[in-house]
Amino acid sequence: MKYGILAAGEGSRLAQEGIEIPKPLVTLNGEAMIDRLIRIFCDNDAEEIVVITNNLTPLTQQHLRDLQQTDSRIRLIVKTTPSSMHSFYELHSVLGTGKFCLTTVDTIFREDEFKEYIRSFEDMDGDGLMAVTDFVDDEKPLYIATDKQMRIMGFYDERREDTQYISGGIYCLTDASFQTLERCIQEGMSRMRNFQRQMVYDGLKLQAYRFSKILDVDHASDIKKAEDFLR
Repeated sequence: MKYGILAAGEGSRLAQEGIEIPKPLVTLNGEAMIDRLIRIFCDNDAEEIVVITNNLTPLTQQHLRDLQQTDSRIRLIVKTTPSSMHSFYELHSVLGTGKFCLTTVDTIFREDEFKEYIRSFEDMDGDGLMAVTDFVDDEKPLYIATDKQMRIMGFYDERREDTQYISGGIYCLTDASFQTLERCIQEGMSRMRNFQRQMVYDGLKLQAYRFSKILDVDHASDIKKAEDFLR
């Protein structure tokens, strides 16, 4: 299976708070976030790992090119995009057909839970298995409505009675999602949350998979939280 990493954001909040290196290279317990994801994906039988980063981060670009010297599975796309959904669009043509896993570079999760998540996705039918958590530590969480069978019924910016979980920023999808993605781009949409909403509108069959906790690293204070969680 192929994996994709969205690493084209500016990391502006970290920079404003004194973190001088690009977000993908921020270390958690001595390991850069981008290296951690690549290692985990390789441990889960990655056929290819496609990473998109922006034009403004030469340090990240060089780091990934250095990794390519020892691992031919890593593929790099350099392009500045207006949103994470546009970054996904730049990746989709090289993710091929069938199943793939996509995540943002700062998504922090337990490795054992991720392994079970990937195995569940490999065994399932349907169009997607979305990582969710009931741990909320996000400035603008995307709430997910599910039924008793964990089928996803909708994505919402505000909490509702039927929204026990929020999106974890890890997306296991099939190429059936590409038609929705292309429509979103053509209609001028942006942001991954709007793409997720559109998949439901388009009738794609999406299941939720619960993680105990998923963290994002958006602020300098999040680095210690992530390190403590991974310990």
